[in-house]
Amino acid sequence: MALISAILEVLQRPTIGDVLTELMMLMTPLWIAVSVGVLVGWAWRPKWANLIDSSKSKGSSDSSPISSFSGLVQPLFSTGLGSIPGLNSLKMQLPSCISWTDGDDDGGFHQPSLPNSDCSQMYVVSSSQIGSENSALVTENDLEHICRLVEEQDGGPAWIQMMDRSTETMSYQAWRRDSENGPPQYRSRSVYEDATPEMMRDFFWDDDSRKKWDDMLIDAQTLEECPTTGTMVVHWTRKFPFFCSDREYIIGRRIWESGRSYYCVTKGVPYPSVPRRNKPRRVDLYYSSWCIRAVESKREVGRLAACEVLLFHHEDMGIPWELAKLGVRQGMWGAVKKIDPGLRAYQRERASGAPLSRCAFMAQINTKFSREDMRSLEATKSGSAEVENPDKTEKPLGRNIPKVLVVGGAIALACSLDRGLLTKAVIFGVARRFAKIGKRL
Repeated sequence: MALISAILEVLQRPTIGDVLTELMMLMTPLWIAVSVGVLVGWAWRPKWANLIDSSKSKGSSDSSPISSFSGLVQPLFSTGLGSIPGLNSLKMQLPSCISWTDGDDDGGFHQPSLPNSDCSQMYVVSSSQIGSENSALVTENDLEHICRLVEEQDGGPAWIQMMDRSTETMSYQAWRRDSENGPPQYRSRSVYEDATPEMMRDFFWDDDSRKKWDDMLIDAQTLEECPTTGTMVVHWTRKFPFFCSDREYIIGRRIWESGRSYYCVTKGVPYPSVPRRNKPRRVDLYYSSWCIRAVESKREVGRLAACEVLLFHHEDMGIPWELAKLGVRQGMWGAVKKIDPGLRAYQRERASGAPLSRCAFMAQINTKFSREDMRSLEATKSGSAEVENPDKTEKPLGRNIPKVLVVGGAIALACSLDRGLLTKAVIFGVARRFAKIGKRL
């Protein structure tokens, strides 16, 4: 109030010169106080300000205002606010999809970025190297697993249908099941009219084409490839909703062929050569595999002019699973509808004689196998497991002998000690309890 009254008194001066003079005299102490505060604050500046200066002196590649602001905020969280217990508890209660920058994350805040698409070939190595170092990325066990999924013999929970939609050129069905120790799993069946399995195989493998119809795919780069088996290691960056940071995937993939049926396996694989970054967030648990085969067309009965795609998918996106299930259910059909127009455009592009992309070329390098041999191998494994069952059934028979002895001894004891009903009931009750304990052992 004193300051306001002083300003009003100054404004009542008779001339403008007197008003300006009084205002300058009034503001001079304030400017002196601000200047002294700035000098004292600079002399006693915190450690995070030194970190900013050192990062600038080293010539950081991120010179944009956004990156400079990020470099300012990071030390605040790591040195100051990160030590507040209330903030730590708040971080634990918030969903994991909200990214927090922490000084203890892998590699710190500044991580070397991946090369752009022009330099992606720097990561491609020879087939001998991928065969020696990463031969266990996608193996025959993955082929057996997808075969069991296709035939619904994987021993998992029952599938619950959640969607059944169709258009003039495609039909779509989707199921879901909840895993005990993992994210929800999805199974879908799509049938595309006037499409061949070979075209669908190349279409889903072609990352360059996928960018045109998949709005979530921001970038796709090939890290390794094997021209002998067709095995590839690719790096994907996918866009997530505004409340989540983007996600990155290191995916190993390979195709097996049985007749004109193609078993395409893609899954998350470890890849230490690509360092982790705070953004985008790495998704480690990822499985998305499908079986592509020709089926009878609805338009032409008796002719295999349609293509069936059985997809099996699950991933741990770092989002609460119930929230993820809701988001998938709401956006599933909208995403699926974009595949069919993308496929038709891809067919027209191939018909015009456009050259194959590198990924589409790699999709044509398949490992051939016999489905009958796979079934006989699985039958042999199941048969060997059944041979061990008689040994397991003999053990309970041996364990029943003490039960007979206990009951028989109780009868003899009850008849020899007393003829009263109460004593006999007590003895038989104790004997029955011991018999049950022996049965459980």
